[in-house]
Amino acid sequence: MRLIYFAWVRERIGKPQEDVELPAGVDTVADLLRWLKARGDGYELALQFPEVIRVAIDHEHVEHGQRLEGAREVALFPPMTGG
Repeated sequence: MRLIYFAWVRERIGKPQEDVELPAGVDTVADLLRWLKARGDGYELALQFPEVIRVAIDHEHVEHGQRLEGAREVALFPPMTGG
């Protein structure tokens, strides 16, 4: 699965994207965010408040309870601001 990071999520993690193999038990977006947060300091900093992270699976915005089965691409966005 390809993960794509945007804005300050990308800056804190230190890379724009990566390909990962999800471990057993990572079935939903919320599971993915918890797993990523445990991968190191940059991930922990980027995902310290996972509830504010917006997520798109294969270019479609989804809720954190969405299952990842069949997903090819998951994008993580910080909250949008501005006007």
